[in-house]
Amino acid sequence: MLDTKKTAEICHEVNRAYCASLGDQSQPSWIDAPDWQKLSAVKGVEFHRANPEAGPSASHESWLKEKHETGWVFGAVKDPVKKEHPCMVPYDQLPAQQQAKDALFIAVVKSCG
Repeated sequence: MLDTKKTAEICHEVNRAYCASLGDQSQPSWIDAPDWQKLSAVKGVEFHRANPEAGPSASHESWLKEKHETGWVFGAVKDPVKKEHPCMVPYDQLPAQQQAKDALFIAVVKSCG
């Protein structure tokens, strides 16, 4: 089993590659990612390791809770300075491409042990 931080790094890089495949080049590499973004990935890994049966909607709800607790709100465009994010909505209101990111995250956590 890979440690939590390494698993979070892999999850982040898979997400970055997926976003790039959609034309979204806004995701920095792990090494350049801000601490808040790394911590969010670590918390996601911890959530799935503690809740191995949790599905994509539970993953998103966990992410939403973490974001709310750190002051993020809905915004039409992701803005880390204002702490606004367009995915601050219930899972069933996310576009399919955004829902896929939760499934990918889970698959990576499971593959890392």
